[in-house]
Amino acid sequence: MFSRIVQTSSRQGEIVEVVFRNGWDYMRRLLTGGRVDEPKLPPPAVLRNILVDLGPVYVKLGQLLSTRPDLLPAEYIEALSTLQAEVPPVDWAEIEVVLRKQLREPLEDVFESINYQPVAAGSIAQTHRATLSDGREVALKIQRPGLETVVEQDISLIRLMARLVAQTEFGQYYDIVSIAEEFAQALRTELDFTQEAHYTDQLRDNLMNTRWFDASKLVLPEIYWDYTTSHVMVMEWLDGVPLLSAFPPVTADGTIDLTERDDISTMLLRAFFQQICLDGFFHADPHPGNLFYLKDGRVALFDCGMVGRLDPRTQQVLLELILAIVNLDAQRCTQLVLELSPSAQPVNRMKLESEFDRLLRRYYSLSISQVNFSKLVYEVLQIVRNNKIRVPGNLGLCAKAIANLEGIARALDPNFNIPNKIRPMMTEVFQRQIVGEEPLVALLRTVLDLKNLSLQSPRQVELLLDRVTSETLQWNISVREGEPLRRTIDASANRLSFSIVVGSLIMGAALISSNTQSSQVYWVSDVLFATASFLGLWLIISILRSGFLK
Repeated sequence: MFSRIVQTSSRQGEIVEVVFRNGWDYMRRLLTGGRVDEPKLPPPAVLRNILVDLGPVYVKLGQLLSTRPDLLPAEYIEALSTLQAEVPPVDWAEIEVVLRKQLREPLEDVFESINYQPVAAGSIAQTHRATLSDGREVALKIQRPGLETVVEQDISLIRLMARLVAQTEFGQYYDIVSIAEEFAQALRTELDFTQEAHYTDQLRDNLMNTRWFDASKLVLPEIYWDYTTSHVMVMEWLDGVPLLSAFPPVTADGTIDLTERDDISTMLLRAFFQQICLDGFFHADPHPGNLFYLKDGRVALFDCGMVGRLDPRTQQVLLELILAIVNLDAQRCTQLVLELSPSAQPVNRMKLESEFDRLLRRYYSLSISQVNFSKLVYEVLQIVRNNKIRVPGNLGLCAKAIANLEGIARALDPNFNIPNKIRPMMTEVFQRQIVGEEPLVALLRTVLDLKNLSLQSPRQVELLLDRVTSETLQWNISVREGEPLRRTIDASANRLSFSIVVGSLIMGAALISSNTQSSQVYWVSDVLFATASFLGLWLIISILRSGFLK
C-alpha cells in the first residue's frame, strides 16, 4: 500500500515523507496499511512542525484545530495557535497574474499604486497596501496562485485518513469523517473571499446596533465590492499596530494609566458577548493578531473569514451552562452538557457528574474575580472529551473566542474583572431568553398554545379512555441500545439451554450405566458421557473467552 500511495501522487509521497521524517509512528502505520489502534497524537511541537512542513493547506488545518478546544487538549491548542501568519510570501510576479485575471478592468486603471512587498502573508492569501485611482488607501488581499488544486488534493487525502481512523472506536465515537467534512467545507468557504466580505458586513451591521458600548470605537474595514471577487478582496486600509504592541506591559509600580486599557477590554468583551449571546453570529478567531489599535484611538477587527453561529436553543443552553459553572452546580452542568450533546453511545452519568463535582470543588473558595474562565472552560471540555462526548463544533469556536478575549484583557490589565464588565448585559440576555425580542408576539404565541392545549386535551383524554375500555390501547416502547441487550439475553438463554442439554446427557448416561447389565448397551453410555464432556468443555471455554466469569 505504501508504494501505491507514493506512485499515485507526488503529493501523497510528500506527506508520507514528512510524517516519516518527524517520526509520527501512528500515522506511519496508518499510511503503510498497518493495524490501526486508537489514535496517538504526536507531541504538540511535533504536530506543529508536521503541519508547517506539509504546506499552506495543513497550516490552515492547524489554525482551524487551534479554535477547537472541544477536540484537543489545551497544550495542543496553544502550540497550534502559533501557526498564525507564519507562511512565506509568494513573489509579486505570480500574485499579479491572479490579480489581473480577477479584475474586470485593467490593473493600471483600478490602482494608482501598489506596494509589491506584502504587509501580511497567510496560508490562504497575502495582503498588500495599495492606492485606488481615486486616491483611497486600501488593503489588497489576494489568494495564493494554484491553491485550489492543492486544496482539493489535500482534502481528498484528509478524507482518506479520516476513513481509516473511522475504523477505530475513537473515530466512530467522535465521527471523524464528519469532522473532516466540516474542515473541507470551512476551507472551501475561506477560498471564496466574497463569503468573508459578506461576514465582515454582517458583523459590522450587528455591532453598530448596540447600546452596550461606543460603536464608533470598534471598527471593521469597509469592503469595496466593485473590486472584490472570489480570489481578491479590496477593503479599507486602517492604519494601526497590533493591539498588544500598542500598550506596554503593566509595571510593578503601577505607574501606567489603566483607564484606556480598561475601556478597550470592556468594549471588546461586551462586543463579543453581544455576538455570542444576542446576535448568534460571532467572529470565531479574535486572536491578538486580528485586533489592531489605530492611530485615532479606535480598535479594528480584521480577518472575518472564520465565524460561528448559534441557534436560539443553543444560546439558551449555553447561557445556562455558564451560570451552572459560575454557581459550581455539577449536577446541572451534567444535565446541560448531555442536552447539548446527545450521544449515540450510553454515557456514565454518575461518573460525568462526579468529575464535574471534583473540578468545581477547586473553585469553591475563590471569588468570581479570581476565576480564570478560559482555563475553567478548557477543563470542562477536557472532562467532556474524556467521557467521549462530542459537543457541537460551534461551541468549541465559542470557547476559544472567550479564551482569546480573556487573554487579551488580562494582558492589558492583570486585575481586569470580567464578570463585573458583562453583568449589566445579563438582564437583557435573560429578558430575551424569557420573552424574546418581541414580548407582545411571544405573549400572543403563548396564549394561542394554551388555547390549542385546552381544545386538544379533552379530546385526547376521551380517545385514551375509549381505547382503554375497548382494549385497543397499544404502547410503543423504544429501548435505547436494545439490540445489544437482545443479543446478550439471547446468548444467556442459549448457554442456559446448552447447559441443560449437557446435564441431560450426563444424567441419561448415568441411568443407562446403572440400570443395564448388558455390555452391548454400555457403548451408548460411553458415547453420551463423551459427548457431554466435549460439549461441557466447549461451554466452559466459551464462557472463559467472553470474560463474563468474573
